[in-house]
Amino acid sequence: MVQILHNPRCGKSRNCIAYLTESDVSFEVVNYLENPLTEEEIKLLVKKLNIKPIDLVRKKEVIWKDNYKDKSVTDNQIINALAKHPILIERPIIIDENRAIIGREKDKIRDFI
Repeated sequence: MVQILHNPRCGKSRNCIAYLTESDVSFEVVNYLENPLTEEEIKLLVKKLNIKPIDLVRKKEVIWKDNYKDKSVTDNQIINALAKHPILIERPIIIDENRAIIGREKDKIRDFI
């Protein structure tokens, strides 16, 4: 079974859930805005995604622009910001035991499952 980090207000996230349902994939929905990830969980997620913490950030969000954009921030500071402001986390994210993807495109989701 996979997990999906989901924001119900996000169209891409809703589309991802629809695709997983149509594909008959067993999954668990995690509303990460209501149940924010800890810094340790974000570090593990970044590792599973095989990306840098900055690549997990939604850089168009007002919180990012107002507080972090154009500032020199460390990976740990980015992880702290993601834990403090979960709205900054890219979505949707599909996670299995050893890997994860940001599932914004159907082709990527299909290849993952």
